[in-house]
Amino acid sequence: MMNTGPAPIDPRGPRTNQAVLAVALLAGFLADWRPVVPIFAAVLLLGAAFGPRYGPVLRFYAEVVKPRLGPPSELEDPRPPRFAAAVGVGFLLASSLAFLAGAPGLAWGLALVVAALAGLAAITGICVGCEVYLWLARLRGRPLSAA
Repeated sequence: MMNTGPAPIDPRGPRTNQAVLAVALLAGFLADWRPVVPIFAAVLLLGAAFGPRYGPVLRFYAEVVKPRLGPPSELEDPRPPRFAAAVGVGFLLASSLAFLAGAPGLAWGLALVVAALAGLAAITGICVGCEVYLWLARLRGRPLSAA
């Protein structure tokens, strides 16, 4: 099997990121603490655009949590979770703009979509954004090989 993609990653890093994101957005919603939305847009953007070394939660996982765990049972291609994070950034940026436009219902709706999908991925491993990435890769005729 020829590997032409980036080095595979430990999937527990993105799942940790997704869990923190889901909890933070839900807590922000319950407390009506609107700054949580742009803060986590930035957190996701750093990891998605520049890699795990720059995402605060991903870096915490790599430096603090991962050394205390055994090796992962499998590795995954980093492109699908980075794509999913980028989509999350888009939703959170739209949410932030909705707050600025005086539409808190729309803003929280967009943020809670991200929270729900991040929570689903963190709990079950089902990453909807990752599946969309894989579907788009197949449509382009570039399916990813199994990692």
